[in-house]
Amino acid sequence: MTELVKSVSVENLLRQRDAIIERITQAKELIDEAEAIGMSAGLDSITRHIGDRYSHAGSGAPISAPDFVDSMSKRVDASAWAYLMRESGLRTFMDATARAEWDKGIHELKTPALNVQNVTSTFQMLHDSRGELFERGVIACFRSLSWRYKTNTPFKFGKRLILTRLLTERTKNLPQFIVSARADSLDDLVRVFNVCDGKPEPDHRGGMYTVLSRASDACADLEYFSIKWFKNGNAHLTFKRPDLVERLNRILVKHFPNALACENA
Repeated sequence: MTELVKSVSVENLLRQRDAIIERITQAKELIDEAEAIGMSAGLDSITRHIGDRYSHAGSGAPISAPDFVDSMSKRVDASAWAYLMRESGLRTFMDATARAEWDKGIHELKTPALNVQNVTSTFQMLHDSRGELFERGVIACFRSLSWRYKTNTPFKFGKRLILTRLLTERTKNLPQFIVSARADSLDDLVRVFNVCDGKPEPDHRGGMYTVLSRASDACADLEYFSIKWFKNGNAHLTFKRPDLVERLNRILVKHFPNALACENA
């Protein structure tokens, strides 16, 4: 287990999780006891005086609810799963689809019970499939490109490519903005280059949407490519590392072995 999440003692995390749930349970029992005493004394409901900080937002666990402890247990477990994922480093190898599925499970509290067996099996599976997930991300980046331009070949990554719809449509008297979904596809591309270059994934807080939105001119010179965008909403990317581009192309050939044959026909 320590080989999968090297910086975390899973056993210690489980002990801490159990201690949290134990104290939440004790707190709930004491509040219920106070409620019973107050009602028998002819007083108003005690629990109505306790502020449910998140109850009106619909995203929390009201302490007056009968399933409060169970609801809190699910929230603590989901938080622990998210923490383990961050510490494992496996998220770097996940493509956008896999990340979205994982994040949805965390957000909707649909995570497995937090125990040694589930943690071991889940992260062992992710560890074993990390190469497949990474290659799936490369293919997703490739398919997100537009093939309407000669610089974008449908067989491989070239020296340059044209990305469509990077900016919102031109509207009279309104400025154009970076389209977040297109910036996300560039984040995937940057992530792929970093992994191929043996570097850690860039901090998401400095993602392409932020970089491009803050650019003083309609261009940005980055580590792995330069990018320039135009009023028609499109952008031109020029790659700087042909060795890494070739690595991406080898992945594409692996999954589409007839592609280059078609190109050379």
